[in-house]
Amino acid sequence: MTSPQTPRQTPTAQAREAAPTTGPPARRPLWDRRFALFFTARTISLLGDAMMPVASALAVGALYGISGVGYVLGTWTGTFVVLVLFGGVFADRFGARRMMVGADLARVLTQGVLAAAFFAGTPPFWLLLAMAALAGAAVAMFLPGANGMVPLVAAEPQRANATLKVADALAHLLGPALAGLLIALAGAGTVYAIDAGTFLLSALCLAMLRFARIADADSRGRTRGSLRRDLRQGWREFRARTWLWAVILVWMVFGVLLFGPLVPLGSALVGERLGPNAYGLAVSFLGAGTVLGGLLALRLRPARPLAAGALAMALYSVLPLCLALGAGLPVLLAGHVVGGGALAFWSVMWATSVQTHTPPAVLNRVSAYELAGSVSGIALGQILAGPALALTSPARLLLVSAGVCLAGCVVLLAVPAIRTLRRATAP
Repeated sequence: MTSPQTPRQTPTAQAREAAPTTGPPARRPLWDRRFALFFTARTISLLGDAMMPVASALAVGALYGISGVGYVLGTWTGTFVVLVLFGGVFADRFGARRMMVGADLARVLTQGVLAAAFFAGTPPFWLLLAMAALAGAAVAMFLPGANGMVPLVAAEPQRANATLKVADALAHLLGPALAGLLIALAGAGTVYAIDAGTFLLSALCLAMLRFARIADADSRGRTRGSLRRDLRQGWREFRARTWLWAVILVWMVFGVLLFGPLVPLGSALVGERLGPNAYGLAVSFLGAGTVLGGLLALRLRPARPLAAGALAMALYSVLPLCLALGAGLPVLLAGHVVGGGALAFWSVMWATSVQTHTPPAVLNRVSAYELAGSVSGIALGQILAGPALALTSPARLLLVSAGVCLAGCVVLLAVPAIRTLRRATAP
């Protein structure tokens, strides 16, 4: 097992070290055919993902009310959390690319069925729940492999992750607005049909990836062992890396006390003081900050990425603090830019560290444990946000969120395994 503190050395990297050199090695461009196809697939898929919350809120809400929207989104999230660990196992067994293509095609089916149902009239509620469950299961099969594919399609994972983070931010800026506009002009059926099309294009781009490393990746994980054994091996690899499980523990706390309650509490406070349009504007500025954070991560290559990411993440506390203190619109928007940039920079440092310090054969399973821990904390925080308002005001809860953010960053920097983890040498 590769030591969690030691960067992986691939055969290619070892040969490069052994070979005589007359100068610095040539730097492989990021935008070759492999990464371009993967980037296109992920960007199109992210745009489809970004459209769905707004489509569900408007289309489902108009038919079945707020509780109906909650049940549909909750079914999606719950299915994802339950099945994501299996997604990591299957990606290691059968290949990340195959699982991602299959998941995209499954979402073509779910969104296509919903499009047809909305075009035909009023979809029954059971159909909405069933398609939400299937879509959540598809995402659980997709995401572990998506994280594990980055080192295979890019020579420099940090640059690739930063580029993908910028695309993610742009998708979440454009997707909700596009979904709202399409529902107003053409109806919910059109939105779901376009969403199905995005997943079809993503599947086609991923299916076009044809080269030796991807072929190796597709076959390397096929094992004849039991599913339980594969899950336990992934857990052992996850648990063996102190920096990995320690970060996820902090992130679970962040999910419950910071990320989970931030949207429901923040939207309520801003809407009450400044009107509903102000919160939508603040979310747009959050996306702009995410773009800036991704661009910064493209240029900076800290020797200790998690330490640098934790320092940046401390700035995220500005966001709940602005909300809690009732800041005016200019300060509120600035706080969202800072928060978006801080979270994006951390996300790039974190994703790159996981991808470059984990053995390729178990990377998808380790990513699945990471995703399960992070998302479960957020889901619990969203559930508890409403009952917590019976105990105190939204402003006080958001002050707690800001304090938790700062305290969590102190914990991250205090753990030696996190603070001293060094940037891995790119293969």
